[in-house]
Amino acid sequence: MPAMACCVDPAAANFPPAYATAAAGPGSLTGLLIPPPTSHVEACHWSPTCSSELYKVDGWGAPYFAVNGSGNISVRPHGASTLPHQEIDLLKIVKKVSDPKSSGGLGLQLPLIVRLPDVLKNRLESLQAAFEYAVQSQGYEAHYQGVYPVKCNQDRFVVEDIVKFGSPFRFGLEAGSKPELLLAMSCLCKGNPEALLVCNGFKDAEYISLALVAKKLALNTVIVLEQEEELDLVIDLSKRLSVKPIIGVRAKLRTKHSGHFGSTSGEKGKFGLTTTQILRVVKKLEQAGMIDCLQLLHFHIGSQIPSTALLADGVGEAAQIYCELVRLGAQMRVIDIGGGLGIDYDGSKSTESDISVGYTLGEYAAAVVQAVRFVCDRRSIKHPIICSESGRAIVSHHSVLIFEAVSASVYESPTMSSLGFQYFVDSLPDEAHADYMNLYSAAIRGDSETCLIYADQLKQRYVDQFKEGSLGIEQLAAVDGLCDVISKSIGAPDPVRTYHVNLSVFTSIPDFWGIGQLFPIVPIHRLEQKPSVKGILSDLTCDSDGKIDKFIGCESSLPLHELEGDGGTGTGKYYLGMFLGGAYEEALGGLHNLFGGPSVVRVSQSDGPHSFAVTRAVPGPSCGDVLRVMQHEPELMFETLKHRAEECCNDSGNGIGMSALANSLAKSFRNMPYLVANTAASSSCSLTAATMNNNGFYYCNEDDEYNAAADSATTAGEDEWSYCYA
Repeated sequence: MPAMACCVDPAAANFPPAYATAAAGPGSLTGLLIPPPTSHVEACHWSPTCSSELYKVDGWGAPYFAVNGSGNISVRPHGASTLPHQEIDLLKIVKKVSDPKSSGGLGLQLPLIVRLPDVLKNRLESLQAAFEYAVQSQGYEAHYQGVYPVKCNQDRFVVEDIVKFGSPFRFGLEAGSKPELLLAMSCLCKGNPEALLVCNGFKDAEYISLALVAKKLALNTVIVLEQEEELDLVIDLSKRLSVKPIIGVRAKLRTKHSGHFGSTSGEKGKFGLTTTQILRVVKKLEQAGMIDCLQLLHFHIGSQIPSTALLADGVGEAAQIYCELVRLGAQMRVIDIGGGLGIDYDGSKSTESDISVGYTLGEYAAAVVQAVRFVCDRRSIKHPIICSESGRAIVSHHSVLIFEAVSASVYESPTMSSLGFQYFVDSLPDEAHADYMNLYSAAIRGDSETCLIYADQLKQRYVDQFKEGSLGIEQLAAVDGLCDVISKSIGAPDPVRTYHVNLSVFTSIPDFWGIGQLFPIVPIHRLEQKPSVKGILSDLTCDSDGKIDKFIGCESSLPLHELEGDGGTGTGKYYLGMFLGGAYEEALGGLHNLFGGPSVVRVSQSDGPHSFAVTRAVPGPSCGDVLRVMQHEPELMFETLKHRAEECCNDSGNGIGMSALANSLAKSFRNMPYLVANTAASSSCSLTAATMNNNGFYYCNEDDEYNAAADSATTAGEDEWSYCYA
């Protein structure tokens, strides 16, 4: 009987030694099924440019991200105006942030969010410049004045940066809830007095009162009616507080965005007033002597508007409503086109995709200005101020999520001699033996497809026998090895590997899990090397949904590099970055499996030797922090465990002592929930508020109370029995 070369260990399969050591006999398939040697010619010619094309970096990343000559992802903080010496290497940021403080790093643990305020500033300036050019080139007789919807990312420093960077442009804020309104009011006290504060969302008396107080505080506040009933509250409360409100109405347009993000558009959308309701609002304001308070029209046809044709259609319809309100006596000044300015997540420039758009910033602005001007000129209506609520387009690029692959699934087939496999073949039952003979015949003919069919049949027979209890695990492993070597020999693609990443998809990329939103995910280094593996990403959570198995370009796997270290265990670091996730992901992230948010650093371009400075660094929530959010009391939990330690441990006995155990428990409460590479990293994850003079890097942290507690805990003696908390 012919024998095959198979990757199965004869000793593990309990084969007699004679078979394990005998030479292959005549008629063996060894020569037929040996894979050809791998050619390294293509790999030798690989370059960072090849990686840039493979991962489509120039498509989704321009003008802010690129692959540099070292094979790392670099940031161009000022967009197209970035000079070569101003580019920031992301790997250098990760090294600075994650290295222990004793080595000049910040001692922060990954996963990590890198915020880039220079990119945020450039996005604001680019949006403003696009509208200013459209206004000037088309002879539009009013100006553009945007607002940022804080729901996209409510982080204090993000909102404060937008107010600061947008102050020269009268850039304002939009709020959709009472907490958002409070933070917007506070931030705009430092902004341009003409900046708009747009109050959207469902409103009760407290919300409306708060908005009227904002008006009384000289903030340029507009209360946008989402429901008809809100008008009664506005009229009543404005009279009580002696505040003349500025009122807007949100219109439900007939124009509908058919994509995933268009569910709020159309006549049956969640928000806004129908034309009948708008007419009733106008009549009621006339009766109250407040028709002059109606000054803004708002609408929203959905996020990620794919084309300027759909955009112009919606804006044109809204402009008609605006002109009608002017005709009815309202003192209209502003048309608020809402959100919808999309970004190209996959670089395809497609108008048929929820994750791409078929226009530039300039084309978007030109379409809006042209549509409003055309309608107003035809109706002889004064051009209104154009306002947009572009959140996704402003903040998405400024934030990069960086995480580490800690291990990967590796299938290794042990070797087996031909005669060792002959023993295996001789033991095949009749049905399986017939499959083997068919497999042999197909191999002789060079029929690869038939080879795979009979290999699968052979494997299934063995699986069935194993389930029946008539086959041992050694024989099952042997047939697995046979099928594996056949697949490799006929050139079948390697199976997709699973890379285990130190991350929670639910916490950091919730839109992928919830709505299938795709984001660019790319290794941030080793891009001068050709990736040799196709992989999917599996997170730390105990949930089958905690994985990323869909990628931009409609791909079901991601090209990745072999992890450094023996057996793919990853003794070297392998970092991946998720890009364009600055909008929504942080606000939507939950606490699945009690994994908290990532560490966060704020990185600005600097003229120092390394092109950047870390101006703020905040460790991610500790185990104690996330437990407290879910109503647990870490202090009491620690006391309970301490008492149990006193009962079970003895400093004079063998094993870990009572004091050491208590300190270990205290550190566990204090550390982040994510995996820690080593003890040094674990003990260095707290920060002190100090200026660091290390190659031009520095950071400042205002949370002195947090740092004092963390430092105290780190330096506590073995007899310290207090709970160490963040």
